[in-house]
Amino acid sequence: MTVELGAFALTLALALSLAQAALGFAGARRPSLAGAGEGAAIGAFAGVAAAFAALVAAFVVSDFSVTNVAANSHTAKPLLYKVAGAWGSHEGSMLLWCLILTGFGAAVAAFGRGLPAGLKSRALGVQGLLGLLFLAYTVFASNPLARLAGPPIEGRSLNPLLQDPALAFHPPFLYLGYVGFSVVFSFAVAALVEGRVDAAWARWARPWTLAAWSFLTVGIALGSFWAYYELGWGGWWFWDPVENASFMPWLIGAALLHSAVVTEKRGALSGWTVFLALAAFTFSMLGAFLVRSGVLTSVHAFAVDPTRGVLLLSILGLSSGAAFALFAWRAPALAPGGVFAPASRESLIVLNNILLTAATGAVMFGTLYPLIYEAVAGAPITVGPPYFNLVFGVLMGLAMLALPFGPLTAWKRGDLAASADRLKLAAAVAVLVGFIVFALVSPRKALASGGVALGAWVIAGALAEVAERTRAFKAPWPEVRRRLTGLPRGAWGMTLAHAGLGVFILGACYETAWKVEAAEALSLGGQLRLGAFELTLKDVGTVDGPNYLAERGRITVTRAGRPVCAPEPERRFYPAGKQSTSEVALCNLGVSQIYVVLGERRASPDGGPAWLVRSYFNPWVQLIYLGPLLMALGGLLSLSDRRLRFAVGRKP
Repeated sequence: MTVELGAFALTLALALSLAQAALGFAGARRPSLAGAGEGAAIGAFAGVAAAFAALVAAFVVSDFSVTNVAANSHTAKPLLYKVAGAWGSHEGSMLLWCLILTGFGAAVAAFGRGLPAGLKSRALGVQGLLGLLFLAYTVFASNPLARLAGPPIEGRSLNPLLQDPALAFHPPFLYLGYVGFSVVFSFAVAALVEGRVDAAWARWARPWTLAAWSFLTVGIALGSFWAYYELGWGGWWFWDPVENASFMPWLIGAALLHSAVVTEKRGALSGWTVFLALAAFTFSMLGAFLVRSGVLTSVHAFAVDPTRGVLLLSILGLSSGAAFALFAWRAPALAPGGVFAPASRESLIVLNNILLTAATGAVMFGTLYPLIYEAVAGAPITVGPPYFNLVFGVLMGLAMLALPFGPLTAWKRGDLAASADRLKLAAAVAVLVGFIVFALVSPRKALASGGVALGAWVIAGALAEVAERTRAFKAPWPEVRRRLTGLPRGAWGMTLAHAGLGVFILGACYETAWKVEAAEALSLGGQLRLGAFELTLKDVGTVDGPNYLAERGRITVTRAGRPVCAPEPERRFYPAGKQSTSEVALCNLGVSQIYVVLGERRASPDGGPAWLVRSYFNPWVQLIYLGPLLMALGGLLSLSDRRLRFAVGRKP
């Protein structure tokens, strides 16, 4: 009965989304209907939440009469992964998408009291149309609550690779980012319909952009960490098409954040900011299509039939096509905004936007070109990491060189020479760090040392901006302390986000350049040399897990004869799905890690058993995950700034 109630609630949410769309647009002209549109938005969210709760309950109690549960769960599966199974399939993930989409609409309805009545009603109308499209797709083409005529005694279980804590939380954060951009999309369309895009509009749109971008940062970082230690490949980013699908809206979102600041502070770039607002959610929908259409072969992708992929492509074409057509019609009438000099903060943000959008275009080309080529020519082609590393690396390197100048340059008409003078110490620190790495780290790698120097430059530049605002090293300590405590949270958030980007660059450059790898088949007592470390396979035993059987290796790691750590990698077999996986063991050495994988059993030359042991020394790898965490914290800290959340006056 719970499942049927959930299915009814989902259908009711579809009807309420239709009402939300109609009442939202009608409420812009007749204010008496605006409240009904807001109520419909909250009701649609409540309906989807009830359906989602019903699906989670079906997974928890292992109700195999539900097709989705039978295909993705098992009675022996731990509770966390039963719950995560609710969004571990195509159907369940689309329900999660709808839950967050309607949730953001309800948030606008409930907390958008400072918004002008017309803009709010139209934005809720657009959000209702988006909800209508995705809920219709979910109800009629991907119903996660569909019953199974002949339910099995046991389910087929969730893919073992997805039974991981990082991946259990990865989709909710990722979708909070993906779908969070829908609110900015709705505000942009509403503003275009109204014919008014100004500084006030940017203030209303920026908090939603910041929240979506912060959540997306966490989601991508969790996905990267999962790929790093769960797949057993030893790496953290592979330019996989599905990885790129989440990275493109993140890049556009970063450009949108900076462009919205110019529109808010100076009233300039309004048309460009609206374009980015439309593009951010368009790339999010493109990611949904790529993952679910069946056009990609990836461990990250959902395997679904092409028919549903065509429906998703139709939703993408209809919603984005209509929005960009409206933009093309209205853009010539938008006010040009403030004028600024080539040497100004506005110009540096424009440069930042050009480089970020060019980088997004490069990633999009490398992702879609093989698909288009295969569809036209009938032969597969691959665009691999060398292309992405070269093109994307050059564009982002230029963006990072320019980044510290922005906060230190005045609006409208700045002085780049004065900004460079304020960054002299930061430049000296960056050059010194680069030379130290080049001189002391073996083998010497000039390009990687330059990358480390670039990361140090971004961090030092962020700290230089704080020092300039607080007059550190120039004013007495009481005044510096007063200025420090008086800095708004938005300023601290920007510093933290920029510094986090620098921390990520440090880790990515150092780990990629100086990673050490070794692999060898070891019998008991066998040893493997990994750079300065020596690994010894002491024992391999069997372990009974909650829903798997495993071989667990016991390995000791020493350096110059001294014990360092004792990793215990596993080789697991899941009887329900008849699949085997490798469970990586990680040894933390400060910000570095030793990464150990136990392979399959094989015969050694002396006739005894042996196991393939692969190991990596990943220096500074933890900075790769610390950096995005700092960026997300910076975004959320800025979001907590009352000036950002409540700068808009009461509606006229």
